Amino acid sequence: MKAVVYDRYGAPDVQRLEDVEQPVPKEDEVLVRIHATTVTRSDCGVRGGKPFISRFFSGLRRPKQRILGTELSGEVEAVGAAVSEFAVGDHVFGSTSEFRFGTHAEFICMPESAPLARKPAGMSFEEAAAVCDGAILALMGLRPAGLRKGQRILVYGASGSIGTAGVQLARYFEAEVTAVCNTKNVELVRSLGADRVIDYTQEDFTKNVETYDVIFDAVGKHSFRRSRGSLKRGGIYLATDGLQNLILAPWTSRIGDKKVMFPISPRYTKKDVLFLKELIEAGRYRAVIDRRYPLEDVVEATRYVETQQKTGNVVLTVNGGQAR
Repeated sequence: MKAVVYDRYGAPDVQRLEDVEQPVPKEDEVLVRIHATTVTRSDCGVRGGKPFISRFFSGLRRPKQRILGTELSGEVEAVGAAVSEFAVGDHVFGSTSEFRFGTHAEFICMPESAPLARKPAGMSFEEAAAVCDGAILALMGLRPAGLRKGQRILVYGASGSIGTAGVQLARYFEAEVTAVCNTKNVELVRSLGADRVIDYTQEDFTKNVETYDVIFDAVGKHSFRRSRGSLKRGGIYLATDGLQNLILAPWTSRIGDKKVMFPISPRYTKKDVLFLKELIEAGRYRAVIDRRYPLEDVVEATRYVETQQKTGNVVLTVNGGQAR
């Protein structure tokens, strides 16, 4: 099968398309023929070996896993003898489990218990591939923060993968949503359900008099120090990046009346994928796609993601992204 591989850390061009052995499903696994996947911020960080501490998980001197990619949609090609949930021909979507990759390829084997479900009705393979990563990372923060009806949340970086998910999920939790993005994405973010949209090129939210129960930094470009004055007493700064937040999270949980929350270990579960499927089929969630590239153009796609200017998700299509 064709797959994008890399054998050393570095710039996007360390990736190359190569023929590799097609995996064979074990008793409890399904073999999925992938039609679409994505390039995420996590893929870029792992490929670059940054921050250096991440190499203790991905491989100190060289990557342990040669194939990146965590999100996928496709169809079941084969099933192991013990599999009962899926059948050959099922259209599926989902994500690999935490610290696992492998979707930048034509095929992948996944346990039946993995974060995998039948594709939402009426959704294309490309759209389905762009659902799980941003949405599950947003859920990981919003749930522990206890976001609920009537609370005020500000989503900073509301036009990215996690941000577009965060706006929609905050609306699902019935919070009052203020979203921050750049000029070109104001109308998009408003269409996702934001009650108010701030164009950060025109206004600094930290300099007005508004305060929030939760400030969700969906792009890792703000800080607790800068956001503190915009939090209510007992408010939460929800981080998605930044080593400093590893220290601030336990420190602020004991001292002061405003906290940093930083979910350290991603948890991707089938339960969350099924929850997102329900929201999609109820018309309460949609994937936002910026650009689509064929798998062989992964280097160009990765370079675009690393401009940090993408809106929503960047999708890779595999064999044209179409079912047989």
